[in-house]
Parts: sequence; C-alpha cells; structure tokens
Amino acid sequence: MIRFIPVEDTLAIRNDILRGGKLTLDQCRFPGDESEGAFHLGYFRQEKLVCVATFHPQNHEKYPGKGYQLRGMATLEEYRGRGIGNQLVNFAIVYLRGQKANYLWCNARKTALKFYISLGFEIISDEFEVPVIGPHRVLYLKIQ
Repeated sequence: MIRFIPVEDTLAIRNDILRGGKLTLDQCRFPGDESEGAFHLGYFRQEKLVCVATFHPQNHEKYPGKGYQLRGMATLEEYRGRGIGNQLVNFAIVYLRGQKANYLWCNARKTALKFYISLGFEIISDEFEVPVIGPHRVLYLKIQ
C-alpha cells in the first residue's frame, strides 16, 4: 500500500540505504523537504515501511514549465526487485499530473540508471561525481 507520509518517516530508510547508516537522522534531511508542494511517499508491506521517495517543486534549468525533483528514493534491500519502487514512482506521476506538473527529474546514482530508464526517464547529463556517494546522472521524465 502506498501512502503520503511525513518527512520524518523517510529519514531512517534514507540513512540506511542511501548513506550507509553513517549519519544522524537530521543529517538525512534534504533542502526542499518542507517546501510548499513537497510530498513524501511510502510503500508499506503489512504495515512495515519498505520504500520511500520525496518529490518537491523544483524546475530544471533546461526545461520550461512546472518541474518536480525526485529525491531520496530508497527501498530496503530485501524488498528490491519486486516492482515496489516502480509502483511508488507511477503513483507519484499520476498525482503530479493532477498537480499540473510538466516533468519530473532526478539525480540518479549510476547503479539505479536501469530502474529509472525502465520507467521512461531519459538521461540528460554527463556522468558527475557526488562526493562520498559516487557517480550520478541527471534524468528527465515528461509528465504532460
């Protein structure tokens, strides 16, 4: 089941999956987490939160219209490969259409590129390094 959740519910999974459990929960907050129009989604399996993602209004310099940035997408290891992340992003896309968003974009880890491409995202940047985290690319998905 997918639900809208408070940002605080995303922090433990963000820390464990995206930061190797090395930060405090407060250090796992992102700029934009609390901005107007931002929302956080969680996928629950039998009331256990197993996947999270954050979406906040943020235009990309290359594209006109209303953009949202996807950040902090993370799925617990034992739940990967089951289509959970796919369902979560597709839920967000339907919601964003209702918010009149034109596109969704993200900075994706190199290891997650196949996942995003399978959802229809296009790579729009060269590879770049995020210090301590690793290689990334910018991806774009037209919503409407």
